[in-house]
Amino acid sequence: MTDLLVVVVVAAVLFVSTNIDDIFVLVTFFADPAYRPRHVVVGQFLGMCVLIALSLVGSLLALVVPGEYIGLLGLLPFALGVVKLVKKRGGGDAEAPTEARAGVRWLAVALVTFANGGDNISAYVPVFATRTPVELLTTIVMFLALTTAWCFIGHALVSHPRAGPTIRRLAGPLTPFVLMAIGVMIVIESGAYRLVLG
Repeated sequence: MTDLLVVVVVAAVLFVSTNIDDIFVLVTFFADPAYRPRHVVVGQFLGMCVLIALSLVGSLLALVVPGEYIGLLGLLPFALGVVKLVKKRGGGDAEAPTEARAGVRWLAVALVTFANGGDNISAYVPVFATRTPVELLTTIVMFLALTTAWCFIGHALVSHPRAGPTIRRLAGPLTPFVLMAIGVMIVIESGAYRLVLG
């Protein structure tokens, strides 16, 4: 029982330390009126599940995609930020969410979540590879539980009676730049810029 408690603590520390920046991603999407909360939650879980699945594959096969290539995914949030900036300049970003675009919205959240957490795979693979099946299942359950907590915290910040209005007011003009900054940070931290620059 003590060993399992250690696994839970390690999983929690690993998740929090590798996903602290994800709170900013969630707040950005929750504050965007074009995204309903369910788009953000579904996208967040999908992105996290892909990260977990790739980490599992890496731990089972001992194959890891080089970090530089994963870092190229940073171009996705950067491109999303550019699109949002162009729409704002053209006055076309005030669209209400529609069911026809729901798939695009949760997919956008999933892609940004995956791109932002792509470098986490290198931290998850060795941990997953050293776990027994029960410990591995416990770790994955902890990751999913903490993903739920992350969604709750992000939504609570945006919905807070005092902080919420300020966050929503600032998020509108800042969202494109936050997404672009996340993209640039991913590309730089992963070393992916070396693939682009040669």
